[in-house]
Amino acid sequence: MAKKLYDCLKCPAYCCSYTHIPVTKTDLKRLAKFHDMPIEKAEKKFTKKGDKENPRVLRHTDDEHYITSCMFLDKDTRNCTIYEGRPKICREFPTQKRCGYYEFLMWEREVQDDPEWVATTD
Repeated sequence: MAKKLYDCLKCPAYCCSYTHIPVTKTDLKRLAKFHDMPIEKAEKKFTKKGDKENPRVLRHTDDEHYITSCMFLDKDTRNCTIYEGRPKICREFPTQKRCGYYEFLMWEREVQDDPEWVATTD
């Protein structure tokens, strides 16, 4: 992969606010193992019905910046609480060398003269 032109550590976890964070059967096994519980219980507790393309997706909880975000996002640190057990899509993300949100965020922080500024959806 080409050198990344963004720094996820400077982002408030925008990708964790995506409505559909798909979970595969392998992801469910990993989540269940991470939480030391049966797969069926992990599926019920951590996922919900998605759509035709993504039948199971991670559940969300309230989020001060994006209305909702992944239930495994620590809302204070903005870090993943299940990093070792996270789904494949999270392991592979980001797939490009640029991130539009990061570029927007850095531009706004410069314009606002506020290094902590975060775009909200409320």
